[in-house]
Amino acid sequence: MSGEGNAPLVAVIATGGTIASRRGADGASTPSLSGEDLLALVPQVSARLKPVDLMAKDSSSLTLADMQRISDAVGVELNDAAVAGVVVLHGTDAMEESSLLVNLQHALTKPVVFTGAQFTADHKDADGPANLAQAIETALDPQNVAKGVLLSFGGRCLSAWGLYKLSADAADAFRSARSLVQASAPSLVAPVADIRVDIVAIHPGCDATHIDASLQAGAKGIVLAALGSGNANPDIAEAVKRCAERGVPVVVSSRVPEGRLVASYGGGGGGHDLVAAGAVHSSTLRPGQARILLAALLADNSPAETIVSAFGEPLSH
Repeated sequence: MSGEGNAPLVAVIATGGTIASRRGADGASTPSLSGEDLLALVPQVSARLKPVDLMAKDSSSLTLADMQRISDAVGVELNDAAVAGVVVLHGTDAMEESSLLVNLQHALTKPVVFTGAQFTADHKDADGPANLAQAIETALDPQNVAKGVLLSFGGRCLSAWGLYKLSADAADAFRSARSLVQASAPSLVAPVADIRVDIVAIHPGCDATHIDASLQAGAKGIVLAALGSGNANPDIAEAVKRCAERGVPVVVSSRVPEGRLVASYGGGGGGHDLVAAGAVHSSTLRPGQARILLAALLADNSPAETIVSAFGEPLSH
């Protein structure tokens, strides 16, 4: 534990990712720094720091079980009266997914802030220390509790709801799909580790091969990374009907990163037709986060009307 005196205590949960990585002799970057190592790199902050070494993984290899472990670890720190705020160090590839899961599973009593890095710890432009310092300061502000789980990264502070990664190589890497202060997310506490939800990419001229494969593989839910505001074609609409008949919910999102998604197009496979076939339209969440929300809803045994409502127009406050 670092820091001195009566300064507030911030728990820093290390999970791996670029922020904890160094480049090896073979040129590959792998997580190799502990939480204590990372805290030693942080500029002076007005807090005592408690490192929690949870895992050391690239976020591209995280499973839902891993994300559940992260959420559970956050819960432990939320229940520790000595802790004033929580920071999660995480890889950028799946930052939007894990942060949303934590947002769904916990009623915050103190700030929870995710951060990471685009450049490894040994890179000449390493951005991890500055991101971590800013995340710690964000976690120290009790007014941030009302904003839900946050991301502090590249000089921005963003809500977990609607978060997506914009750039693969810029330090300012994240944006929000829509300009929402804070969405009114449902409370979904059931663990998601054993819930299989697949994402199927839609492209012009595609057929239902991958949807049918997901059904055969036992997916409990499917998210479509559809076109435009959530459109596909007649073959996909027919596949949605087959999913509905088997009780497998299909959520329609989009490969388009920003803007409100509206199920308005027809033509046999537009968003309006997909909903008519039994799909649920996601107004804000893009495919990665839609998968997390659907998994959480299924784990909670949510009825169909609750699933529709959860993906609908969010409230802000």
